[in-house]
Amino acid sequence: MRAWIKALRLRTLPLALACISMAGFLAAAENKFDSFLFFLCCLTTIFLQILSNLANDYGDWQHGADHEGRKGPQRAVQSGVISSTDMRNAVILFAGLSLISGLLLLWISFGADWQALALFLGLGLLSMAAAVGYTLGRKPYGYIGLGDISVLIFFGLVGVMGSYYLFTHAISWVKVLPALSCGLFSIAVLNINNIRDIESDRQAGKFSIPVRIGKKLASQYHWFLLGGGTLAAIAYTALHFRSPLQFIFLLTVPLFIKNGVSVQQKPSEELDPYLKQMALSTLLFVLLFGLGLIL
Repeated sequence: MRAWIKALRLRTLPLALACISMAGFLAAAENKFDSFLFFLCCLTTIFLQILSNLANDYGDWQHGADHEGRKGPQRAVQSGVISSTDMRNAVILFAGLSLISGLLLLWISFGADWQALALFLGLGLLSMAAAVGYTLGRKPYGYIGLGDISVLIFFGLVGVMGSYYLFTHAISWVKVLPALSCGLFSIAVLNINNIRDIESDRQAGKFSIPVRIGKKLASQYHWFLLGGGTLAAIAYTALHFRSPLQFIFLLTVPLFIKNGVSVQQKPSEELDPYLKQMALSTLLFVLLFGLGLIL
């Protein structure tokens, strides 16, 4: 049981829930929040994130990215505490749970609106494919450096704007700005992970952005992600300004600065704690941003 709990990588869940929380706050600011829909959004997102974590464990084992020289926490299949067969079955199980939860979510939101159901079912299936295809398959997209784009799409644009649509049944393109904040901060978490694993990923032929450009430029890229996410939130707040309290999310800026400095100055093998710090800082940012919206 301990091995499975560790393999689920529960520390990644705050980041997954951040984009759903952002959508919930945006809907609440327009008096269109639904608590049961929010619960189903969170449940589906949790299943998708766990699916991604398990598939990543299994896929990196298949492609040789998890080996004794890897700097991060030891993975379940690579270490032998969970068999590859059991991990594959777990991936199938959570794919099924994600599908069931997602279908219930869409039915509650749209009812018999078959056009909306079909559109969002397609987005849901794409999300599942993205969760699995990052490291699994013959040509996993994470191995050619497309993980950052996928995170921006599914943790940012789809995660926030798609969930917002489930509440409101409307599109507001200015919501792209808070969606970008969530997406860019989520990429920052992936960037830390990839900087930490530069050497082992290079040996395994996993050409993430840090592997391609090196730690120095990847650290500068990290500052771009942190700054871009913050500026997007400032721009949205300025466009919807009602009270200085809306800028309360800026209290998280020192946390992001600490994260950026640590990524720039510390050796790659010491970066693992800053994955969790960045994920929790992102969730805190969303909570404060949302508080400013609804108060």
